[in-house]
Amino acid sequence: MTLRVAVQMDPLETIKIGGDSSFALMLAAQARGHVLYHYDVKTLAYDTAHGAGGRLTCWAAPVTVQRVEGNHFTRGEYRLLDLVEDVDVVLMRQDPPFDLGYITATHLLERLAGQTLVVNDPASVRNAPEKVFVLDFARFMPPTFIARRIEDVRAFNQRHPGDLVIKPLHGNGGKAVFRVPADGSNLGALIEMFENAWVEPFMVQPFLPDVAEGDKRIVLVDGEFAGAINRKPGEGEFRSNLAVGGSAEACGLTSAEEEICAALGPELKARGLVFVGIDVIGGKWLTEINVTSPTGIVAIDRFNGTDTGARIWDAIERRHAAM
Repeated sequence: MTLRVAVQMDPLETIKIGGDSSFALMLAAQARGHVLYHYDVKTLAYDTAHGAGGRLTCWAAPVTVQRVEGNHFTRGEYRLLDLVEDVDVVLMRQDPPFDLGYITATHLLERLAGQTLVVNDPASVRNAPEKVFVLDFARFMPPTFIARRIEDVRAFNQRHPGDLVIKPLHGNGGKAVFRVPADGSNLGALIEMFENAWVEPFMVQPFLPDVAEGDKRIVLVDGEFAGAINRKPGEGEFRSNLAVGGSAEACGLTSAEEEICAALGPELKARGLVFVGIDVIGGKWLTEINVTSPTGIVAIDRFNGTDTGARIWDAIERRHAAM
């Protein structure tokens, strides 16, 4: 079956093809004979004048992709694309921030339900922010506190003595993640910065020394374990995200991680969250459930000799056939 696939993502000119999961998904789709279009989320438009269901369109261009650095795509002429009449699958792959613009796009794409398959399901993405959805599985998490008042954070630190980690509730890629020493010497300044930069509360957790041994990215496809990598912090860093200089190595799963995957899998599948990346520290501490634009499949496939992109497309094709 040939599918017409519209990929909602950041500009193709800006991606780093050596590790970009969206690009890997496009290559895998193209290898199956699927037709690819690329569009910017800012071009989405909804018109109520076209029948009871309205009409959702975007300004898109057909693309072909190849794994050649500096010459990795060819783009055709832009045209107005009807996301029901002209498209079978929408891949929602633009990077956060998870802001009102992102949320609005999920509301618009949700209107395609039952007509065009959107991966991941936009309503489920909207209702499952990475550091909020994970609270449903608190039994696997380290002690976690979400607040804004410095007095509340200091009380949490008294209950959990030692260094803390503070991070924005809707951040991504390891950005603005700070370590607070046990004496709290920089806590006041950091909270002032967070209050000025974000309207949301922030997340506070004890610093986990195990992070020096790595932060595992585990990928689940339609609720099933598909692969994992261990991301180790770079020199002078405690953050292990590849985007901030971390390095990847091959790994398997601990028994605790297998239990986490077994607990999450059915819920992810039920929510239409086909491609998900979870983060686990120390072989047991679940810290995030990434559903917006998960990454890591290129490194996983490189270490394991697998084809996670093909596995994701198997799941997408099954879901499309069942519509």
